[in-house]
Amino acid sequence: MAAAAVPGAGRERRAAAWGWGGRPCSGNILDQLRQGQVTGQGLARGAQITEAFLKERDKQAKWNGIPLLLQKLYVNSQPNSDFSKCQSILKEISPLLSMEAMVFVTEDRKFSQESTFPNTYTFDLFGGVDLLVEILMRPTLTTQKKKQKISDDLTKDCLSILYNTCICTDGVTKRLAERNDFVLFLFTLMTNRKTFLQTATLIEDILGVKKEMIRLEDIPNLATLVSSFDQQQLANFCRILAVTISELDTGSDDKHTLLAKNAQQKKNLGPTRAEINQESSDESGVANTSSRTQLPQSMKIMHEIMYKLEVLYVLCVLLMGRQRNQVHKMIAEFKLIPGLNNLFDKLIWRKHSTSTLVLHGHNQNCDCSPDITLKIQFLRLLQSFSDHHENKYLLLNSQELNELSAISLKANIPEVDAVVNTDRSLVCDGKRGLLTRLLQVMKKEPTESSFRFWQARAVESFLRGATSYADQMFLLKRGLLEHILYCIVDSECKSRDVLQSYFDLLGELMKFNIDAFKRFNKYINTDEKFQVFLSQINSSLVDSNMLVRCITLSLDRFENQSDMKVVHVLSECRLLSYMYQMSNRTTFLFRLINIIHVQTLTQENVSCLNTSLVILMLARRKDKLPGYLNALQKMEYDEKYPGFILNNFHSLLRFWQQHYLHKDKDSTCLENSSCISFTYWKETVSILLSPDRTSPCALVSYIEEPYMDIDRSFTEE
Repeated sequence: MAAAAVPGAGRERRAAAWGWGGRPCSGNILDQLRQGQVTGQGLARGAQITEAFLKERDKQAKWNGIPLLLQKLYVNSQPNSDFSKCQSILKEISPLLSMEAMVFVTEDRKFSQESTFPNTYTFDLFGGVDLLVEILMRPTLTTQKKKQKISDDLTKDCLSILYNTCICTDGVTKRLAERNDFVLFLFTLMTNRKTFLQTATLIEDILGVKKEMIRLEDIPNLATLVSSFDQQQLANFCRILAVTISELDTGSDDKHTLLAKNAQQKKNLGPTRAEINQESSDESGVANTSSRTQLPQSMKIMHEIMYKLEVLYVLCVLLMGRQRNQVHKMIAEFKLIPGLNNLFDKLIWRKHSTSTLVLHGHNQNCDCSPDITLKIQFLRLLQSFSDHHENKYLLLNSQELNELSAISLKANIPEVDAVVNTDRSLVCDGKRGLLTRLLQVMKKEPTESSFRFWQARAVESFLRGATSYADQMFLLKRGLLEHILYCIVDSECKSRDVLQSYFDLLGELMKFNIDAFKRFNKYINTDEKFQVFLSQINSSLVDSNMLVRCITLSLDRFENQSDMKVVHVLSECRLLSYMYQMSNRTTFLFRLINIIHVQTLTQENVSCLNTSLVILMLARRKDKLPGYLNALQKMEYDEKYPGFILNNFHSLLRFWQQHYLHKDKDSTCLENSSCISFTYWKETVSILLSPDRTSPCALVSYIEEPYMDIDRSFTEE
């Protein structure tokens, strides 16, 4: 409790601090107020200061009467007071703050300062924020049987002023976020349509800075609340929902290393708040019959871009979470994919018009514009939906599914079970499915377009998992390989992100597919073109290593086949002939190991380590593993740095064991993508890490004693 609330003691403290008679010294009053708010002791709000002093100092201090208005508000907001007077007072305060908020949102402000927004700063300094919170929550705090009622207009004014203060004055939002009781109370205000928008806006702002996320199950009557929303309210609620189910960004690249993530996972044995909130639908009843029928129906009839954005984002997050299968089932049952297919030309990929909504300070081609953000969010949804899930075939229509069956029949291979089991009533309708529509716009996309990366990622996710010849041929017949090669070679793309997405997509499209390599050789039909292609691969192996892995795996399979078509392509294809040379594979191996270290491994570059292992596993199958290790040792000496590659590789493999041996999902992905059993992966790593210096397949056999450095801790720099 603040000292001012204690008779006598508070008066003595104020007298000591302010001078004789309790009159504050003007020079330090602002410091006294701020200190009182932080500590809860002494001078904590303007209501404790005499009216005479405030009048005397107001003009000189340029307070614009705000402290005096707050005094009146304090007096008129006490229990059993007439709240109608409060509203008239707030009507005087509100314009002073809203003008500053307008300046903040319409001008480029990197950060706010008290000198920049003096009115909102003064309002907070003299206790305005705390007073408004008290007014809003008073009906819930009183013990009287007859609760005090606050009008909708007064509630709206309080919420609007709080929001304006939050965006203009540093620290206010964080202070409100620390009050869990107030945050949960705000959700109860969302039941009122008249105050919904102001409430939702303030909640979103507060949750954005909250250190520990709230639990959705703590929100009173959440299921009833969601069921009552109309489409606009649901969209706004999805903005809030997105914050509560997303993992908080750690804010530092170092924290994103696999080493740091593994250490964090050991500390946090239980699910995170975000993961708990993703499951909250079952526990709190959000997924009951009533809300299950209303939620997707509301999504389906939305026709405003900004509303769809929020829903798409929430679905993306849920599709990547623990409840993925449940979300997949709901999306399929409520025919969201056919719905998006029908909206594709009309809304999602519509042409820009002069009336297109753009944000202040941006243009139609800016990545921040709603049109572009909607497209990116749509592509992310397709990526999350297709990735390693049999429901990906819902992106096709019935005719396209029949085409997949025909491809399998012609190739005399079994039809994919997921294709056979796909419910035809849930697939896309019309002349083209969603995947085909995406391919069409992808091929028309300008070279400099920011969509290229996301388009390639979305199509690649359709191919991920166990390799399907029919899926590959479906895309090859639509000219996808030629389009990718044009972008990589002829347009000489420079964007690393786009190049990486194209290399990954090309790898999935060509893996084990002799027809794809034949098409590749037909397009890359000169040495000059091939050198440009190699140059793009070598420009960044972190980006292209998945393609290198695909070529290596495919070459190994083709070498074991006697089919005359395969033999012909093997002899003619520049790419396969290049990778056939052991010296080129060894060079790739050396570079892949050299560009990664345990301390810098991330989800993005750990694939380089796995590609290195693929090269060595295939060598082990042919009893050629010692030859590769010998070559690495020789290359070390050529670089005048004996041991630096093999010691590093030893550390990387030790980390690999720790990282993969306890992760079923990651190990399954390695097995499916390479068609090499995970047992063989583990055995190869164990053989390479053997301490037996007489073993021709152990790394230690190729590191001379003076250069041995294999026991270093992962935490050492």
